[in-house]
Amino acid sequence: MRPPHPPPPERSAELRRRFAEEARSERPDLSTLCLLVGAEADGALDEAGLDAAQVELDRLAGLLPYRPGGPRAWAVALRELLGDRLGYHGTPADYRRLESSLLHEVLRRRRGLPILLSVVWMEVARRAGAPVYGVALPGHFVVGFGADEGRVLADPFDGGRVLTGADAELLVVGATGDRLEPSMLRPADPLDVVLRILNNVRAWAAARPERSDVALWAVELSLLLPSHPARLRYERAQLLVRRGDFLGGALELEAYAEVVGAVDASAAEGVRGEASAARAMLN
Repeated sequence: MRPPHPPPPERSAELRRRFAEEARSERPDLSTLCLLVGAEADGALDEAGLDAAQVELDRLAGLLPYRPGGPRAWAVALRELLGDRLGYHGTPADYRRLESSLLHEVLRRRRGLPILLSVVWMEVARRAGAPVYGVALPGHFVVGFGADEGRVLADPFDGGRVLTGADAELLVVGATGDRLEPSMLRPADPLDVVLRILNNVRAWAAARPERSDVALWAVELSLLLPSHPARLRYERAQLLVRRGDFLGGALELEAYAEVVGAVDASAAEGVRGEASAARAMLN
């Protein structure tokens, strides 16, 4: 993939307005939010490209058999179409690529991170009427079909392999060392899915200091979500200072210090000291 170039400021402002509006709607649309993230990352993704991605998800849903049966039948049908026939899957190398976190690129390459491949599975299955949802296991995202005793899990990163209870247990033990708990199988909220995707983008950028631009837009989109960690404001402030916006970073640090001061006065003083240091760089 060519190095992604951000959209011009006017386009970025419009994308962010739409992202915030969708995130605050009564029923946020996961594919729309993911595609707006992609458009913020890749200025080449225009309105026609956004529409084409949605059309592709519709097309894939139309290739599924009509209501194949219960949860397991749905999981098998998705695996046979997306995994076996079309080759959607992931590899360890995909963790090193930014496009693995961008839905339009995952649709084009048929490769991506577990959470983005799960978004493809969910959006295709949802359009076809399947009882599908995301499952945010610690360290690995999968999809679920059905509920409670009849629940079936599938791993899109592994081509949609249908998981046994032991498989899911191994995924959790491998990631955390702890046992699989029933609470880990709760359906993931769409906004939590988007925040987790943006966290992955931030992690990708953190390993590449020269891509602080990517880290900044990922933080700023995260801050547009109705619920987000307050510490993201501190991260944004640090990024602004690193990128030479000393005044903007100082103002953000001072605002964050006010928030922190309510619970930790000494930590707030430390942040105010960082703000003063940032202001000093203006002289």
